[in-house]
Amino acid sequence: MVSVKKKTINGNTYYYLEQSFRKNGTINKKEKYLGPTLPKNIGKIKEEFQKEFYQETWFNRFDIIKEQFIKEKRNIPPSLEKKQTEQFATTFTYNTNRIEGSTITLRETADLLERGLSPSQRPVEDIKETEAHKKVFTDLLAYKKEIALPTVLYWHKQLFQDTKPDTAGKIRQHPVGISGSKFLPPYPIELDFLLRDFFDWYHKNKKTLHPVQLAGLAHLKFVTIHPFGDGNGRLSRLLMNSVLHKNGYPMLIIPYSQRKSYYTALERSQLKKDENIFILWFFKRYLKEYKQYLI
Repeated sequence: MVSVKKKTINGNTYYYLEQSFRKNGTINKKEKYLGPTLPKNIGKIKEEFQKEFYQETWFNRFDIIKEQFIKEKRNIPPSLEKKQTEQFATTFTYNTNRIEGSTITLRETADLLERGLSPSQRPVEDIKETEAHKKVFTDLLAYKKEIALPTVLYWHKQLFQDTKPDTAGKIRQHPVGISGSKFLPPYPIELDFLLRDFFDWYHKNKKTLHPVQLAGLAHLKFVTIHPFGDGNGRLSRLLMNSVLHKNGYPMLIIPYSQRKSYYTALERSQLKKDENIFILWFFKRYLKEYKQYLI
């Protein structure tokens, strides 16, 4: 997080911007001198400083990941690429549903989605939502138009029309809470404005923000709005991967095993109204997932 620091030297006051970061196990600082008084456009300066820091610390490495990922794909036979996409769909579906309470194991998910074998003694709802998520994800990969509210409503309807037909594809008309979280999602009366604002933000920034940052922010902003009675996390993670896929970056799976740190980063960002908390968690997760491309 960028902060303003004041230093007094020989009775004179000087202002700086400061960003702390960890590198090779040690805490480092990046500073920018502001002058003896705070500039009137401090907000804009902080924004540019943050962008510069992200470029140096994260974006250059993300772009190497993309470059190596594309280079690797060129050498993969189409049949193997199709198999890898299916395997990603299976693992993504397992983890995103498991985070939300599904009881189906990874092996059972693979048997169901890749071999058509339904697991015994599992809730029908879990089976149907597993199949539905795979279908929506497959549709997402082929979707060429820009993301808009009708798209998201359609995806939500496809996800839940067989298990929650009364809420599938519908914006909630009732207040909701998030189990285990202190964050209270917006009231129903706020949702129309917040959703319009979200898609306005997305279309305004889709060409200016780095795609990995855009994907993380789209996830955070959408799940914070929490427009549906259920399925907000799954939709947010689908949006995240839609952004990455459209921009040629490898998509990301947030593992069920990392759900505690994931939820903590989301909640801290939401309570403190500081997007950088979740974004830094997201950047680290993305870099860890694809560090093999940086060797």
